[in-house]
Amino acid sequence: MKRKAIALLSGGLDSILAVKMMLDLDIEVEALHFTSPFYAYTDKNSDCRSEVIGIANKYNIPIKVMNERMDYIEMVRNPAHGYGKGFNPCIDCRIYLLKKAKEYMLETGADFVFTGEVLGQRPMSQRRDTMRVIEKESGLEGLLLRPLSARHFEPTIPEKEGWVDRDKLLAIEGRSRKVQMQMADDMDVKEYPPPAGGCLLTELSYIPKVRDVFDHAEELNLRDFRLLKTGRHFRLAAHSKAIMGRSEGDNNRLELSRQTGEAALTWLDGNTPVAIIIGEQDDDLYKLSARILLRYTKAEPGAECRIELRQNESTRIFSVLNDMEPEAVEKYLVA
Repeated sequence: MKRKAIALLSGGLDSILAVKMMLDLDIEVEALHFTSPFYAYTDKNSDCRSEVIGIANKYNIPIKVMNERMDYIEMVRNPAHGYGKGFNPCIDCRIYLLKKAKEYMLETGADFVFTGEVLGQRPMSQRRDTMRVIEKESGLEGLLLRPLSARHFEPTIPEKEGWVDRDKLLAIEGRSRKVQMQMADDMDVKEYPPPAGGCLLTELSYIPKVRDVFDHAEELNLRDFRLLKTGRHFRLAAHSKAIMGRSEGDNNRLELSRQTGEAALTWLDGNTPVAIIIGEQDDDLYKLSARILLRYTKAEPGAECRIELRQNESTRIFSVLNDMEPEAVEKYLVA
């Protein structure tokens, strides 16, 4: 009887090769792809979801895209296995994803789960000891196959039962990708992303923004974390923040993300970033935000400047002085 497996398909080379190996071993494959507000794309114009769907279509396998929800955010805030060198809860993150994969395995009647993980490739979640912990705590003991490194581990149920030929599995180890790149050539896998991007929770410049949301949000929501990848962030008060675009793309994203009651500010008399105010709203905060905004324009120092404020369906104009020194602005910058 043909066996069915669930693939964790990130879109990276290792996960693509794992899928190709299972298909070549006559395993029916269905893919799962997880999105995250903390994922850094290698290309600013990249749409990771559509790229992964394209990979699944190329190999003619079904795919389900799963959005990580608030239980994922709570895991990031309080991971049982702690953080890496940054704010990255890699072990708990992997357990979370594999628990979801197990649920989907049972839901779809699949027999096991497989990933493109390589022993020793990542310093926290792909050590031998932590890979065993992850397998156990995800509830997938014996049912989690890592075909690129399988021969470094005890045989899994798919191998013991003969669903998968262990002799055709591999023993890749370490951070080098030479073996995988040669496999890609041999398997005619031509399109795959470079080994870059990854999780923003490992980036030291990004971590203060995440901590700031955890420290100040009255109620956590996914939008606050999605916005962390856009623009400059300024903490105005305990429950109020300004986000200012760095580019036209940022400006557009901020305008689209603005919710009912949230104000948007621009300088009327020149090229300007957009600043949106999230959280509490009042005139003092608008004036402070406007003064900060002017530091990122070509407005004359000390000049009185007109600011347009858009809120709900109304627009009004007020004036402030461009009088904030860089040191004063930096006190509000979350970085």
